[in-house]
Amino acid sequence: MHPFPQDSGAPPFLAADVGGTHVRIGLIRGGAQPGVEILGYRKYRCADHPSLSAILADFVGETGAVDDCVIASAGYALADGTVLSANLPWPLSANRIREDLGFRAVHLVNDFEAVAHAAAHIDGSQVLQLAGPAETQRGPTLVVGPGTGLGAAVWIPVGTRSVVLATEAGQASLAAGNELEMAVLQHMLRGRGHVSIEHGALSGPGLLNLYNALCAVRGNAPVHTTPDAVSAAACEGSDPLAVDTLHLFCGILGSTIGDMALLYGIQGGIYLAGGILPKLGPFLLGSTFVERFLNKGPMTRALQRIPVKLVEHGQLGVIGAASWYLENMATQAPAA
Repeated sequence: MHPFPQDSGAPPFLAADVGGTHVRIGLIRGGAQPGVEILGYRKYRCADHPSLSAILADFVGETGAVDDCVIASAGYALADGTVLSANLPWPLSANRIREDLGFRAVHLVNDFEAVAHAAAHIDGSQVLQLAGPAETQRGPTLVVGPGTGLGAAVWIPVGTRSVVLATEAGQASLAAGNELEMAVLQHMLRGRGHVSIEHGALSGPGLLNLYNALCAVRGNAPVHTTPDAVSAAACEGSDPLAVDTLHLFCGILGSTIGDMALLYGIQGGIYLAGGILPKLGPFLLGSTFVERFLNKGPMTRALQRIPVKLVEHGQLGVIGAASWYLENMATQAPAA
């Protein structure tokens, strides 16, 4: 393929959103005004490639060489440039990627920290309103979403800039909100001392675990073997157990996000992102999600003032990684 067009503006760079299932890469240039220009974009399936270096090399082969790369990924970045994550199919090392592809610099950022940086680039055409007022106010904003894992970050405006709090909220303990959830959680706790929100419900693997546990509680043999099969059967209404599983998922999601809103002092809004939720908009609207989100006793009135929106923008992680890079590079740039 021919390289993507590049003109004489600011030098382009690569921004990659690396998940456990897919890698999304953009060739990016920042404009004179705050914003992100996507010159080219590709989506890769992780299982089809032996490493992230191989994926980036394929993309660079189409776009032409660049100097810098920013990578958004779940997990912890260590001082030696490696990332610890249970959800990636291969090791991720910034130093190795820099050596393999000859980049000048490779920057690492938490995946949902990156998505939080994209909050300023989300407009009304890219969201589905789930709860609260349509208008947002300036204040701490939560971005959260289930995919291969559960990501969550808080975007905090500070003057003309912003600070993002990256979290590992998905590793917190799963809490039950009714008798059925208690029975399901009790089943999951057999032989385990800890069931995380991510493992027990709010991720692709978590949805499948939730389905299997519900089957065990109800005394039924599981018939679905993938999260996609469970969610598809639930949305079609073809399998009552799958429907009940997805209702459990939506209720736990609402309750968990309500907890996060209170824990992090959210005022500016909540954006739901991730690989699972964009397909579930109609089901979410018909579920107990909003009821469980608001079910926080005397804090219900406070939560009613927070907009909750489902983000449908597929390039959000790439835009967020690019926004993080541009903001941090501007901060580090020497004064003229």
